[in-house]
Formats: sequence, structure tokens, C-alpha cells
Amino acid sequence: MNTSSPSSRAPADPTATGAWDVCVIGLGYVGLPTAAVLATRGQMKICGTDTRNDVVATINEGKIHIVEPELDALVRASVSAGRLRAFTTPQPADAFLICVPTPFGPGHTPDLSYVEAATRALVPVLRPGNLVVLESTSPPGTTRTLVAGILAQAGLVAGQDVYVAHAPERVLPGAVIREVVENDRVVGGVTPACTEVAATFYERFVAGEVLRCTADAAELVKLSENAFRDVNIAFANELSNVCDALDLDVWEVIKLANRHPRVNILRPGPGVGGHCIAVDPWFIIAVAPEHTPLIAAARRVNDSRPHRVVAQVRNVAERFKRPKIACLGLSYKPDIDDVRESPAIEVVRELAAADFGDVVAVEPHLQASPIPGVPLVGAEEALRTADIVVVLVAHRAFSRLRREWFNRPSVVDTVGLLTR
Repeated sequence: MNTSSPSSRAPADPTATGAWDVCVIGLGYVGLPTAAVLATRGQMKICGTDTRNDVVATINEGKIHIVEPELDALVRASVSAGRLRAFTTPQPADAFLICVPTPFGPGHTPDLSYVEAATRALVPVLRPGNLVVLESTSPPGTTRTLVAGILAQAGLVAGQDVYVAHAPERVLPGAVIREVVENDRVVGGVTPACTEVAATFYERFVAGEVLRCTADAAELVKLSENAFRDVNIAFANELSNVCDALDLDVWEVIKLANRHPRVNILRPGPGVGGHCIAVDPWFIIAVAPEHTPLIAAARRVNDSRPHRVVAQVRNVAERFKRPKIACLGLSYKPDIDDVRESPAIEVVRELAAADFGDVVAVEPHLQASPIPGVPLVGAEEALRTADIVVVLVAHRAFSRLRREWFNRPSVVDTVGLLTR
């Protein structure tokens, strides 16, 4: 990695500082695919770290612990070739990518404890000239004040001793392997020298354009992308509420409205889930609450959707003495196993707690139910025995089910599966 820069204090040659080219901190839905892609491109040797011993052991066996297309083959090949290895603690390297969770805590305040812990864990192995990049989504100022601040306390000044930047992941679960390489990448450093070194690193493997800015701007860019999507989903969900009140078919209304050349209304659903769209808007609200009434309103609309779905099911259930309710889908989006912030999970939990029927779930991407007291069953059994079917996720597997199976039970279709 070329670490030449306009900095007045020239760093040591980073190639002499460690056995690994890149160390990825956090081997989850972003970290592991990133590590695997890096390990299979060029001649880089990649190590990854995770606090879970079972995750480390699984990866070192050439296996994976998450569902992501093509990832199993990449990990198997990388581990077999000796280009990828997992550890429970950070190892010396030239570049460090922090890919840890950034959830929100009480009151929807950002929880940056994982970022702080990861940064402190790096300090013992950092050497002059190293690059440290925070890829985790974070509020503006996190990279500059928290990450660079911790390193400065250890005597490593950003732009002089080490290079510190933010490069938010912008990948779609289910297409991570392709998008890690093909998507444009926003890279922002704590100093101009940090920006340039980080951008040069990403240009080694990113086929898309690498766009340079400051660390604070890069953080807000990622949050803005997901807040934009959240607001537009909220409009679709609010339109669905209006159609329910007027006894109109929201799918027909949206289809016809989208025939306008400058209109593109999204599809409504049971809510918004995942680690990004359901979480990131709160990070903007947290740093500027007085300037974000629209973003806050969108969050309220989307957060209320699971409760409206439960109310719809309750109304249908009044026709039965104690109906059997089959819920199709638990993940937060189609064709993945990720249930983080999933509105489908919230709907099923609330239905089970309400206890006006016997609830089962169908989720082809999970081996065990994440909801105590709610068993997983097969789709055919569910549709054959249920009085009410609640479609919560538009998995491709559900689209292939025979349509006549949906004729007998009452159906609450929150994602328009049967209109596709």
C-alpha cells in the first residue's frame, strides 16, 4: 500500500509493520464478505477478528455462519489458499477495517460502544504508517472524535503517525460480494492526507468510483442515503393506510400512479427492518433533533406499521373461535436470513402475545425459530392447515408456491406477494 502523503511527518514504511495486509475487525454481514473479497483479489493476505469463538472456528474451517450468496465458496477458497484466517484478537497489519455493529440504545441514541472497543483493541498492534478505516455506520464526528481521539490518546496522531478515515459500507444483503467491488465508494479522512491514503487503498479493489470527502461528510452521506429511503417507504406505508381507510387496493393505486414518468412510489410493507434503514435515520435525528421533523415523522409511520398489521389480523380473526395463524417470513427483507430489526419478527411476537389464535411461522432461511413459543413449519403444511395466512416477506420461495393453496385461508398480504 502506498502511504506517501503531503504530511509534514513522514510515516514508516507500512509493509514492514505486520504479517497481514489487512485486518478486518468484526466478521459479520459486512466484515466477512469484505475480508473474503479482499482475500481473493490480488495478492493480499487478510486476517479477521471476532469476539465469538464459534465464528472464528467456523471461518478457519472454511465455512460460514451467515447466509450470503457465493460467500461460502469465497471463504472456502481463501482459507484453503492461506489468504484468510480468523482470530479472536487483532493482528499486526498494514490496514485495519472496523466493521462492527452500531445499534441504537435507549431513546434511539447511537450506541458506539462496539466502535470504541474495537478501536481500543487495535492500539496494541498499531504501528506508524498504518491505515485505520471505520466502515460501520456512525453519526458525524465519530471517526474524527472517537476513533482518532482514542488513537491520539495512545500517541498515534491521525495524519502524522497513522491514517484514519471513514468509508461506509453501501452494500445490499444478498448481493454483498458483487457490490463490495462494483459500487462507488465514499471515503473521508480525518485529514487530507488520511483521505488520500484511504482512497488509494480502496482503489486497489473497488471497480466503482472512489469519491473523496471529509470523515464527517462521509458519515452523513451514508445516513442520508438510508434516511431518504426511509422517508420514501414511509410515504408508501402511509398511502397504504389511506387505501385501507378508503377500502381501495393500494397495489393498484401505486401501479397506476407509477405510470407517471416522474413518479416512483415504493412498495409498502409491514414496516422497515435491518441494521441500516430502520436505524440510520435516528443517528441524524440524534445530532440535529430540531432540524429533522420529516425524518422523525417517517420513523413514526414505519415503526407503527407492525401494530397496524396485527390490528388487521385481529379483525380477520374475529370470524373464528380460535384461528390458526400462519406467518410467512421472519427476515427483514426477501431471500436472506437476517432478522435484525425485522418488522416481521415484531408482528409475529405481538400476535403470539395477543393470544387470540395459535401462531406458526414459515421461514425457509432459518433452521430454528427465533421466537419462543412460535414453531417453524413448512409452507405447504402452513397453508393447508391455517385459517389465516399473514404474508410478511416476499421470499422468492413464497412466490413459487401454488396460488390455489392461498384460496382456502383468509390472507393478509402486507407485501403484495399475490399481486406480483
